[in-house]
Amino acid sequence: MKRLLLIIIVLTGLTACTEKAIPVTPTRTLVPVAPTRTPLPAATASPLPPTPTLAPDAWMGHPVIPVFSDTARIIYERGLEMGRDPRHFSKVGDCESTTGWYLAEFDGDPPTYRLGEYAYLQTTIDYYAGSFMRESLAVRRGANTSSLLTTLWADPVQCKDGESMLACEYRIHNPSIVFIAVGSNDVVIVDSFEDQMRRILEYTISEGIVPVLSTKADNAEGGHRINSIIARLAYEYNIPLWNFWLAVQPLPNHGLSPDGVHLTFAGNLFDNPANMEDAWPWRNLTALQTLDAARKALVMP
Repeated sequence: MKRLLLIIIVLTGLTACTEKAIPVTPTRTLVPVAPTRTPLPAATASPLPPTPTLAPDAWMGHPVIPVFSDTARIIYERGLEMGRDPRHFSKVGDCESTTGWYLAEFDGDPPTYRLGEYAYLQTTIDYYAGSFMRESLAVRRGANTSSLLTTLWADPVQCKDGESMLACEYRIHNPSIVFIAVGSNDVVIVDSFEDQMRRILEYTISEGIVPVLSTKADNAEGGHRINSIIARLAYEYNIPLWNFWLAVQPLPNHGLSPDGVHLTFAGNLFDNPANMEDAWPWRNLTALQTLDAARKALVMP
């Protein structure tokens, strides 16, 4: 009971889903979820064994936009054989992956974004139209790796009995690519983070979906332990790592609000220097660039 109380107190202070980072008024309900061993829906084991490990700090020098490897192509092509939609991608994460400020504008009509020098990205926006604004069933305020794997957080209306948030999203939206951005709400259960992430990756790969892992901007857990795990897993499984942490390092306070957790906000006007001093335009821009790299590597050949 004391451990549960500690988790509630810490999450209330550190969760990446408080009002400070949100340009609209949110609710503040947090559901603490302890690490579980709830089995995932039945799926075949990943055909892709892990490769050797990565040095702890090597991820800091990885490029922001990943290269999509032959392994990613194997997963993608297997997914197409399973019926995955090549024009669908999904988002998995906490409140910072909701449509209120993450990618949704790229489905706007009329557009409220300006690409500026990145006009080449419009082709990718058109190709994945419909996925940007869609509210993922694997995104929830306060979500962490454990909650993605349990049935407790799944939508009771759209999801089947015994289905996790992750399985529900994959079944309903049928993506070929998924952006997985979690960790800020795992800071008090770092010891279980790697195990849970492995389960997420194994299930995603077995479902024929290319996982794109994202580093986070904050270091709430200290020592960048979570980013180090994320990068090491991306290296082991030879899957794309979107190194968002590196993208915000040149920004004032590294793109973080005074609380050291939430991203600074501005609209997606990529030709406006003032806007590009904040983190959210960079998150949306680099996510879109990563999706563009995926389309060129996986779809176009």
